[in-house]
Amino acid sequence: MSTTTGEYSQVTKNQIERARQIDVLDYALKYEHENVKRVGGTYRMKDHPSIEIKSGKWRWYSQGLSGKTALDFLIDVRGYGLVDAVCLLLNETPQCKERPDKAASYLQKQNTMEEKPPPERLPFALPRRNNNNNRAIAYLQSRGIDRDLIIACIDRDTLYESAYRHDIIFMGKDERGKTRYAAIRSTTSGFKGETAGSDKRYSFLLLPSDPDSRTVAAFESAVDSLSHQTMCKQGYIPPFDGWRLSLGGTSVSGLEHFLSRNPQVTHCFVGTDNDNAGNRIAVRVERLPNISVERIHPIQGTDWNNALQAVQKAERTKNRAYKSAREERG
Repeated sequence: MSTTTGEYSQVTKNQIERARQIDVLDYALKYEHENVKRVGGTYRMKDHPSIEIKSGKWRWYSQGLSGKTALDFLIDVRGYGLVDAVCLLLNETPQCKERPDKAASYLQKQNTMEEKPPPERLPFALPRRNNNNNRAIAYLQSRGIDRDLIIACIDRDTLYESAYRHDIIFMGKDERGKTRYAAIRSTTSGFKGETAGSDKRYSFLLLPSDPDSRTVAAFESAVDSLSHQTMCKQGYIPPFDGWRLSLGGTSVSGLEHFLSRNPQVTHCFVGTDNDNAGNRIAVRVERLPNISVERIHPIQGTDWNNALQAVQKAERTKNRAYKSAREERG
């Protein structure tokens, strides 16, 4: 990774700590799923059969190395530097800082040498599909999302369940219908991520009944998009028949590309999370040209899935109280 004289790339302590929380098996199945083989209750790497992943740890028997995290694995096994490893795991970019004079002089000398090429990232590839989507459907329903809306996504081939970890894979397609993006949502842990090589310009999209709709609503995740759609369908909020786009996090590149492909869209509802990060995204969207912007907040909680679960819980409580009162009256 090249820098200008006097600058160097770095990652923060917060980034390093977040990268250390990523499970090594989650990493392997996300970035190297074609290189992973299950053997009984363990996983082996096909390129190095003596590497075993088991119980949240990895061990490279032939080299006498072992570790607990995906970050250790990238550094010790794949030879990544700390900055490149952290940025790969978090899908974030490093920061550049000014070096002190001595360090700048050293860097200038180093820049005269041949640059080491950046680590090669694997091409885009989807995780293998499970033979059914039962766990994915059950998980999304447990988050309050309407079953019919889930099935509609499966029928449109924008959602499926992976074979190894039974993760939910939310897909985005390009103009020719080719899948170019895949977000991963674990059904057994808090893991969320994207497959290697995903193109955020083509993120998860829910279609309106009217393809000429002039309105789009942007959310941070596919789950939030489906939660908003569920709340509309179940009458918790007013109907909305525009496009619903997942930004896949905090990037607005997906929205920018969507608007370039759909010039008839002139209004955007920004439904990002009700927190500092979500508000920063809204400000960035407001700066986009040729579109009017309106901020919409979840009616409860920080995000739209929190709001959906809260109103459904309140309704269940209300119904139980009503039923109990009727039984008391005889």
